[in-house]
Order: sequence, then structure tokens, then C-alpha cells
Amino acid sequence: MCILSATTIIIIMISIIVLLLIIGAPIKPMKFVGQTTVKLVIGVLLLFFLNIIGASFGLHIPINLFTALVTGLLGFFGMASLVAIHLFIL
Repeated sequence: MCILSATTIIIIMISIIVLLLIIGAPIKPMKFVGQTTVKLVIGVLLLFFLNIIGASFGLHIPINLFTALVTGLLGFFGMASLVAIHLFIL
């Protein structure tokens, strides 16, 4: 049984990063990851402000990966659907 030490894992990760810097990362997957990350952050911010405003009405939508992705990818309609699910189903 071969167990890699932490030092070996770090060396492998650094060598992969250097290799990607030299060769160049594929453009389309990196663009997709970047856009999804930006949308995820926007979703978290929208949920944060919704929770601040909704606190006076007793509305609280938890901020987790699923709710942030729904809000970030679907925008206002995703946030409205989460509010509707919270009010009418839960």
C-alpha cells in the first residue's frame, strides 16, 4: 500500500500549476469555471441582501452551495422561486 506524504502531494500540485503556466490552460473550461464562480458570488450576495431585507418579514433563506447556484444561475427568478418554496412549501 502506497500512501503519499503531504510533501509529495504539494510537489505534484506545484508541478501541475507550473506545467499549466508553461503550456497554457485550455481557454473554454477556464472561462466556464470563471463565469460560474462569478455567478456563484453574485448569488451569495443576492441571498445575503435578501436575508437582510427579509429579516423584518421573518424570511430567511439559508446560504449554501445549492441556493447560491440557483440564485446565481437563474437570477431574480431563482431567488423568487426559493422565496416561494420557503413561504408555500416549507
